[in-house]
Amino acid sequence: MALKATIYKADLSIADMDRNYYGDHTLTIARHPSETDERVMIRVLAFALHADPALAFTKDLFDVDEPALWQKDLTGAIQAWIEVGQPDEKRLLKAAGRSEKVIVYSYSATSDIWFRGIAKGIDRARNVAVVNIPNEASVQLEKMAKRNMQLQCTIQDGQVWLTDGVDTVLVEREYLRGGQ
Repeated sequence: MALKATIYKADLSIADMDRNYYGDHTLTIARHPSETDERVMIRVLAFALHADPALAFTKDLFDVDEPALWQKDLTGAIQAWIEVGQPDEKRLLKAAGRSEKVIVYSYSATSDIWFRGIAKGIDRARNVAVVNIPNEASVQLEKMAKRNMQLQCTIQDGQVWLTDGVDTVLVEREYLRGGQ
């Protein structure tokens, strides 16, 4: 018998002064049985960083042909393919061919090692950006994970602040490939 997803709900308020985007989102996140709270929160962070009415969580770990999030236009063409974790180069090259842009959010202490291993292989894919979330920040984000969350995200001058009203985490992204 297959294990079922755990459902997380988040009310996320975003003030992104870098993109001039302000909005409130009610998110429903299906946590795969093999997924950690840390990965769930990195997906929420990725949503906040790219918030748009067309941005959506996908089947992700339940369907190997889908990323963590994607944004499609009205024709169904993929505008943004957002991965979380450390996907292999074959997956990233396939995504680069299917989407206008691909963004990977890695968050492990081994991200540098993983990136060095795939950097040469994805060199020809010019639309792939890789962003590392420092291990300290991702561990702090993991502590915020709850089945029902009230979160506020403020983005200004490249800095990202995420708070649940009790704890606040500063996330300073490290761009391993591609710029802001």
